[in-house]
Amino acid sequence: MNTNVKVKNKAKQNKHKQTTSFSFFLFIALSITALEAVAQQSNPKLVDAAKERLKHQVTYDGRYISIPFPNGDVPSNIGVCTDVVIRAFRALDIDLQKLVHEDMKSNFEDYPSKRIWGMTRTDTNIDHRRVPNLRVYFERHGLSIEVSDDPAAYLPGDIVTWSLPRNLPHIGIVVDVKSDETGNPLIVHNIGSGPQLEDMLFDYKITGHYRYHPE
Repeated sequence: MNTNVKVKNKAKQNKHKQTTSFSFFLFIALSITALEAVAQQSNPKLVDAAKERLKHQVTYDGRYISIPFPNGDVPSNIGVCTDVVIRAFRALDIDLQKLVHEDMKSNFEDYPSKRIWGMTRTDTNIDHRRVPNLRVYFERHGLSIEVSDDPAAYLPGDIVTWSLPRNLPHIGIVVDVKSDETGNPLIVHNIGSGPQLEDMLFDYKITGHYRYHPE
């Protein structure tokens, strides 16, 4: 092969490598920028859906009930803390029952179902209604925010989990209303009396803080 041809081919290869490297780093930079943008975003649609749950009379009832799949739900007049979150997202056409099931089916060992409840397979009736499972799902598919004692760190639409007395897990949604007394963002949750709007963000140990903005 002619020396000039070799040099030209080498130059083309180097140019291709440079272009590929530039494209890769551009992709990484854009991905980081997108994540940073999401990290600073509130979720007003979820806030509205959460506050709408306050209009419903719900008796706290966490018994195991067989429900349809997908878009299954327990009777509308009963529910627990997770049902507030599930129903709020479902108002946005986001079915956590289906999403959690599909993720658990492919990544069962990443979820605590076997460790906590001794389960060996998924169960579409209950998996999405368990706080530990939702925590794993939001960690895998949303942003896991560092737990902070700064009220400003919690944006409207964020999901927060707590550990209640006797190590009971709890979950709720941050909304766009603040306490006149403490300045803390209020939480929509069901801790036993149906969906409530309360200043309870720092009443219990926070175990997780998530920002979930699915496409």
